[in-house]
Amino acid sequence: MNETLLKMTRKLKTYWQNRKKGQKIILVASIVFLITITSLIVFLTTKTTLVPLYSNLSPSETGSIKENLDGRGIQSEITDGGTTIKVPEQMMDSLKVELAAQGIPKSGNIDYSFFGKNAGLGMTDNEFNVLKLDAMQTELADLIKGIEGVNDAQVMINIPEKGIFVSDVEEKASASIVLNTKSGYQFENSQIKALYHLISKSIPNLPTDNIVIMNQYFEYFDLENSENSSSNLFAAQTNMKKQVERDIQRQVQNMLGTLMGQDKVIVSVSADIDFTKENREENLVTPVDEENMQGIAISAQKITEAYTGNGEQTGGVPQGEDPADSLGSSYVQGNNSNGDYEKLDDKINYEVNRVRKEIEESPYKIRDLGIQVMVEPPEPDNPSSLPQDRVNDINQILATIIRTTIDKNETNQQITDEDLQNKVVVSVQPFNGKIKMNEEPKALIPWWIYVIGVILLAIIALFIFLFLRSRKKLKGEDPYQEIETFKIPDEKIELETESTLQRKQIEKMAKEDPEEFARLLRTWIADE
Repeated sequence: MNETLLKMTRKLKTYWQNRKKGQKIILVASIVFLITITSLIVFLTTKTTLVPLYSNLSPSETGSIKENLDGRGIQSEITDGGTTIKVPEQMMDSLKVELAAQGIPKSGNIDYSFFGKNAGLGMTDNEFNVLKLDAMQTELADLIKGIEGVNDAQVMINIPEKGIFVSDVEEKASASIVLNTKSGYQFENSQIKALYHLISKSIPNLPTDNIVIMNQYFEYFDLENSENSSSNLFAAQTNMKKQVERDIQRQVQNMLGTLMGQDKVIVSVSADIDFTKENREENLVTPVDEENMQGIAISAQKITEAYTGNGEQTGGVPQGEDPADSLGSSYVQGNNSNGDYEKLDDKINYEVNRVRKEIEESPYKIRDLGIQVMVEPPEPDNPSSLPQDRVNDINQILATIIRTTIDKNETNQQITDEDLQNKVVVSVQPFNGKIKMNEEPKALIPWWIYVIGVILLAIIALFIFLFLRSRKKLKGEDPYQEIETFKIPDEKIELETESTLQRKQIEKMAKEDPEEFARLLRTWIADE
């Protein structure tokens, strides 16, 4: 491991020493720039920006919200003397919705003060109010979009002008919201209550009675008020009627919407409900044997009397007897001189069924029901594009719903097909008043992300270029590389002797002056 580390260190040192001064400066600057950019990106992505969640809170409200956030492990900060609480910016919208579902806060308003920072010096009060109102509508629509089941939302807020006199009565604000809900999604009462609470707390001086919420199918989302329903019988009956109509309308809307398309069907339901609450007592006496109309014999008495003697002709009712008691008696008449008679008395006591009923009939019986359906054909401009068989199927479906919904005891007779035709209306025509929702904006990547990406790619390309060039230089493939030669001494060092010097002189002469070398050679040969 140490040898590998030393070898890598030696290579890096050699690579650094072989670089020119300009290359060293570029390399160091690139590394510093890369570290700076990386640190900046890490800082911006991990930085937590706290923004106001609610302002103008009471100390108790601030404490309850702080306790709720701390219990969920969410970072928060209290400012402005305990009246404002700040949370991370990316969690602000979701926290507003979640806290509103829990009924928090009871007071205070959502903070819109940051819009005033963007106002110019020459902006008038009217221009600022228009900017503030538009900002409130946009922010409220964004909050509502974060609720499950809502695809889009459009908000219209009406804030009355303040009076100039102290005696002027302050008018209440109002809000109208159109939701683009998911197909077939059913909102719970708690979600509707949270939505009303959120809207009411988002706009100053806005009671829940002045809020109207509907979806793209013209379905209204009403807030149930338990206090009014318990104290006002009419309000309770009206709410019950609306609830019955809403349930049937949603059932038909979902069924036909699945068949034709949710934006191709509009359903309206009108119901007549009997709110009569009846308490009565019935005392009924019925025979045990209904076929023979006879009860159960619980006691019987049979008396037989006979008399024979002289006297008047017998007949009639014996003296001292009640005619009613002698119904079972019979007489046998004799002659005028001698009279005799026979009395038969047969009494039976019967017991019957005695039924006592205490009946309490509940109200809310549907006495009558009407369903009106508008269907847009597949080709809006061509009503005949919807087959008549499809229209007949819709009529049959609605007739079945009405037949099974109306209380049979209220009609006291069978509902005929003619009656059902009068209770169902199916209209086929184009929808010219559809509410067009704004397309959901696509998430755009900020331009500075592209700039940073291009810079990083350029730095990586520069490192690759320098690395490949250094490899070529080390292999000697670069023609511009200055080759430095080093004289490596021989390992075998020859001794400088006289014969050696003569040989070197002769070799030098042979190379520099071949003719002189040849004459010298001939002279040596001739002397020998």
